[in-house]
Amino acid sequence: MIEITFGYWNKLADQTIMISSLLGGFTIAVIANLLVSEVNTRIFKNIMIVSTLAASFFLVSVFAMTTLLMKTTTGYPLEVIESDLIFPRIVGTISFILGIISLIAMISLAGWTKSKKMGRFTTAVGIFTLVLILTMTT
Repeated sequence: MIEITFGYWNKLADQTIMISSLLGGFTIAVIANLLVSEVNTRIFKNIMIVSTLAASFFLVSVFAMTTLLMKTTTGYPLEVIESDLIFPRIVGTISFILGIISLIAMISLAGWTKSKKMGRFTTAVGIFTLVLILTMTT
Protein backbone atom coordinates (compact mmCIF):
# COMPACT_ATOMS: atom_id res chain seq x y z
CA MET A 1 0.00 0.00 0.00
CA ILE A 2 1.27 3.46 -0.88
CA GLU A 3 1.61 5.82 2.06
CA ILE A 4 0.28 9.30 1.33
CA THR A 5 2.38 12.18 2.63
CA PHE A 6 1.20 14.86 5.03
CA GLY A 7 1.84 17.43 2.28
CA TYR A 8 -0.67 15.72 0.01
CA TRP A 9 -3.30 15.49 2.78
CA ASN A 10 -2.69 19.17 3.49
CA LYS A 11 -3.37 20.23 -0.11
CA LEU A 12 -6.35 17.89 -0.42
CA ALA A 13 -7.87 19.26 2.79
CA ASP A 14 -7.28 22.82 1.58
CA GLN A 15 -9.11 22.17 -1.70
CA THR A 16 -11.95 20.33 0.02
CA ILE A 17 -12.40 23.20 2.48
CA MET A 18 -12.69 25.68 -0.38
CA ILE A 19 -15.19 23.57 -2.34
CA SER A 20 -17.26 22.72 0.75
CA SER A 21 -17.35 26.36 1.81
CA LEU A 22 -18.60 27.52 -1.57
CA LEU A 23 -21.20 24.77 -1.91
CA GLY A 24 -22.29 25.15 1.72
CA GLY A 25 -22.75 28.89 1.22
CA PHE A 26 -24.79 28.25 -1.89
CA THR A 27 -27.09 25.81 -0.13
CA ILE A 28 -27.49 28.16 2.83
CA ALA A 29 -28.59 30.87 0.37
CA VAL A 30 -31.17 28.44 -1.04
CA ILE A 31 -32.41 27.71 2.49
CA ALA A 32 -32.74 31.44 3.17
CA ASN A 33 -34.81 31.89 0.01
CA LEU A 34 -37.04 28.96 0.92
CA LEU A 35 -37.57 30.34 4.43
CA VAL A 36 -38.98 33.63 3.12
CA SER A 37 -41.08 31.88 0.48
CA GLU A 38 -44.83 31.66 1.09
CA VAL A 39 -45.06 28.33 -0.74
CA ASN A 40 -45.71 25.39 1.58
CA THR A 41 -46.08 22.38 -0.68
CA ARG A 42 -44.69 18.88 -0.19
CA ILE A 43 -42.00 19.38 -2.86
CA PHE A 44 -40.81 22.62 -1.23
CA LYS A 45 -40.59 20.84 2.11
CA ASN A 46 -38.49 18.09 0.50
CA ILE A 47 -36.24 20.67 -1.14
CA MET A 48 -35.85 22.35 2.25
CA ILE A 49 -34.90 19.02 3.83
CA VAL A 50 -32.23 18.12 1.26
CA SER A 51 -30.91 21.71 1.27
CA THR A 52 -30.54 21.61 5.04
CA LEU A 53 -28.80 18.24 4.80
CA ALA A 54 -26.44 19.53 2.11
CA ALA A 55 -25.53 22.66 4.09
CA SER A 56 -25.00 20.62 7.27
CA PHE A 57 -22.84 18.03 5.54
CA PHE A 58 -20.71 20.71 3.88
CA LEU A 59 -20.22 22.47 7.23
CA VAL A 60 -19.11 19.21 8.86
CA SER A 61 -16.74 18.65 5.96
CA VAL A 62 -15.23 22.13 6.40
CA PHE A 63 -14.49 21.56 10.08
CA ALA A 64 -13.22 17.99 9.63
CA MET A 65 -10.91 19.07 6.83
CA THR A 66 -9.76 22.08 8.84
CA THR A 67 -8.64 19.65 11.54
CA LEU A 68 -6.81 17.64 8.89
CA LEU A 69 -5.28 20.80 7.42
CA MET A 70 -4.04 22.02 10.79
CA LYS A 71 -2.57 18.66 11.78
CA THR A 72 -0.65 18.37 8.49
CA THR A 73 0.66 21.95 8.47
CA THR A 74 4.33 22.44 9.20
CA GLY A 75 4.73 23.90 12.66
CA TYR A 76 1.73 22.18 14.25
CA PRO A 77 2.68 22.19 17.95
CA LEU A 78 1.75 18.56 18.76
CA GLU A 79 3.22 15.37 17.39
CA VAL A 80 0.99 13.86 14.71
CA ILE A 81 1.09 10.27 13.53
CA GLU A 82 -0.77 8.75 10.58
CA SER A 83 -3.51 7.29 12.78
CA ASP A 84 -4.37 10.79 14.08
CA LEU A 85 -5.62 11.66 10.60
CA ILE A 86 -7.97 8.71 10.09
CA PHE A 87 -11.07 10.05 11.88
CA PRO A 88 -11.06 13.58 10.37
CA ARG A 89 -10.37 12.06 6.93
CA ILE A 90 -13.31 9.65 7.19
CA VAL A 91 -15.73 12.24 8.60
CA GLY A 92 -14.63 14.91 6.12
CA THR A 93 -14.82 12.63 3.10
CA ILE A 94 -18.16 11.02 3.95
CA SER A 95 -19.79 14.33 4.81
CA PHE A 96 -18.42 15.90 1.60
CA ILE A 97 -19.85 13.07 -0.52
CA LEU A 98 -23.20 13.19 1.31
CA GLY A 99 -23.26 16.96 0.81
CA ILE A 100 -22.76 16.52 -2.93
CA ILE A 101 -25.50 13.89 -3.08
CA SER A 102 -27.88 16.16 -1.13
CA LEU A 103 -27.04 19.11 -3.39
CA ILE A 104 -27.74 17.03 -6.49
CA ALA A 105 -31.02 15.86 -4.92
CA MET A 106 -31.94 19.51 -4.40
CA ILE A 107 -31.20 20.28 -8.06
CA SER A 108 -33.17 17.21 -9.15
CA LEU A 109 -36.20 18.18 -7.07
CA ALA A 110 -36.23 21.81 -8.23
CA GLY A 111 -37.81 21.08 -11.61
CA TRP A 112 -40.76 19.29 -10.04
CA THR A 113 -41.96 22.64 -8.65
CA LYS A 114 -42.76 23.75 -12.22
CA SER A 115 -44.01 20.71 -14.15
CA LYS A 116 -43.63 16.97 -14.69
CA LYS A 117 -41.63 17.59 -17.86
CA MET A 118 -39.23 19.94 -16.10
CA GLY A 119 -39.05 17.54 -13.14
CA ARG A 120 -38.02 14.67 -15.39
CA PHE A 121 -35.41 16.88 -17.04
CA THR A 122 -33.86 18.09 -13.78
CA THR A 123 -33.89 14.57 -12.35
CA ALA A 124 -32.12 13.24 -15.46
CA VAL A 125 -29.56 16.05 -15.26
CA GLY A 126 -29.07 15.31 -11.55
CA ILE A 127 -28.48 11.61 -12.16
CA PHE A 128 -26.09 12.36 -15.04
CA THR A 129 -24.23 14.86 -12.85
CA LEU A 130 -23.94 12.38 -9.99
CA VAL A 131 -22.58 9.70 -12.32
CA LEU A 132 -19.99 12.11 -13.73
CA ILE A 133 -18.93 13.33 -10.29
CA LEU A 134 -18.58 9.80 -8.97
CA THR A 135 -16.63 8.83 -12.08
CA MET A 136 -14.22 11.75 -11.61
CA THR A 137 -13.63 11.06 -7.91
CA THR A 138 -12.51 7.45 -8.28
